[in-house]
Amino acid sequence: MYINFCDIPGQQNLFLDYLYEFDNVRRFYKSNFREQETYETLFNKLENTQRPHRNQLIELIKKQYQNIRISKQTESNIEALYSNKTFAVCTGQQLGIFGGPLYTFYKTITAIKLSQYLKERYDNYQFVPIFWLEGDDHDFEEVRKFTILNNNNELISLKYDDGLEEEINRGCIGLKSFNNNLEKLFEDLSIHLRETEFKSSVIELLKSLYKPNETFLTSFRNLMIKIFDDYGLIVFNPLDSDVKKLLTPIFSEEIINYRNHTIQLVERSAELEETYHAQVKVKPINLFFIENNERLLIEPVEEEYRLKGRRKKFTKDELLDQLNKFPEKFSPNVLLRPICQDYLFPTALYVGGPSEISYFAQLSPLYDIYNIVQPIIYPRASATIVEKNVKSIIEKYNLDYINLFTTEEELITKIIEQNSSTDINMLFENAQSDIEKILFKLGESLSNIDKSLFDITNKTKIKIEEHLNYLKTKALELEKSKHEVTIRQLTKARNNLYPNNNLQEREINFIYFANKYGLDILKWIFNELTINKFEHQILEL
Repeated sequence: MYINFCDIPGQQNLFLDYLYEFDNVRRFYKSNFREQETYETLFNKLENTQRPHRNQLIELIKKQYQNIRISKQTESNIEALYSNKTFAVCTGQQLGIFGGPLYTFYKTITAIKLSQYLKERYDNYQFVPIFWLEGDDHDFEEVRKFTILNNNNELISLKYDDGLEEEINRGCIGLKSFNNNLEKLFEDLSIHLRETEFKSSVIELLKSLYKPNETFLTSFRNLMIKIFDDYGLIVFNPLDSDVKKLLTPIFSEEIINYRNHTIQLVERSAELEETYHAQVKVKPINLFFIENNERLLIEPVEEEYRLKGRRKKFTKDELLDQLNKFPEKFSPNVLLRPICQDYLFPTALYVGGPSEISYFAQLSPLYDIYNIVQPIIYPRASATIVEKNVKSIIEKYNLDYINLFTTEEELITKIIEQNSSTDINMLFENAQSDIEKILFKLGESLSNIDKSLFDITNKTKIKIEEHLNYLKTKALELEKSKHEVTIRQLTKARNNLYPNNNLQEREINFIYFANKYGLDILKWIFNELTINKFEHQILEL
């Protein structure tokens, strides 16, 4: 079963037009992902693009996989990159602890299945799925927490606390190591995770990957390899100092010609704002500098460069000298990251979600500036997993799945109205209407005696309405108490399918399902998830 994204609250108009009305957004993108007849033109461009760093990059990937036992499929995919007829199907994500929300896995599965599909359709070419570890980011709050449902079907958000003050700049999250506080997180997880036959094996797996002194990047990377290596996924670490060396031309161009880049990005952002929205606030320079483990934005000051919030300044030559000597100190922002990716890899398609689709509309001018072939932006699969007990609740109250994608108050009100012998809202609407008519006539009649009586009548009306609203609130509360079991069941279903007023895939971590159904649930998801419908899929267990 599928639900059109137009029927799901909170979807961005740019994303909806990208999916269903592409002509409205065509000027912001190089290619329409639905026009597969144009794919080969892009493949031909990529095939004929010179990549002098190709062999270096592949050797770096092999080095990153040193001491890791990988599948023959992954090994074959790495070797395939030597050919100019092999293209990358890339995706990526911030390094959310324990994998982050479910959509991280959905976009990975999309990239893998899309590679398989393209291999079958275009047998002159090879396609390999690549996961770019977004470890440059410094948003600690974003990656340190995850959400599950406990035994009472309550939403529980658990966080890793590194013991430092929240406002401290922690630098690139990928380089940040866990400390012994990780044990407290595992204790909390064990308390809130329901007892099942799979609980110990799930926690053991996570403990084998997430350990004190391991970094966010290493732990996340090992998790992704553990789950997806058999499918041939290449998990790529862009924080590698040797990778940063390869990116020196990109960083250098940004430092030298940032003014021209900024002008074009600002113009594109203004154009987007006329109809949609600009996803990112444009900065003068799309680079950060790592200083004393802090990730600091580089800002232009007259003819020099300054680190944001610091007094330290560089001349252009000094900053370029730093780049040549210490390229690992430089870190791209969200707009420059795709340029780095597609400079390194022959990326034919990038698998992204709604926010990334918006990013690409904004950063598209950079591809022309850097003379890089822009990939086709392919929407990731999107899904909600429905357990049998939740499906029973939906069927019991004769609901559609779309009914769950609303506020809790609206859902409860709808069901109570369906199951109540008295329509309280209608009852009070009629009463208020009758009272207004009566008091209006009364006020008109009394004003013949004295005009001040009309105002007094209006004040009386306001007081009566206040009492009426109080009476209505009490009536609704008592009606709700009569439907306590119904409300409890609806809350359970809604917590599962639309947690925190958000799609399940954006909130719930895979641990919840792996704990109830075993790690093989991931294989089931892989097999069930479709990548060519471009609607929200309902996966019924």
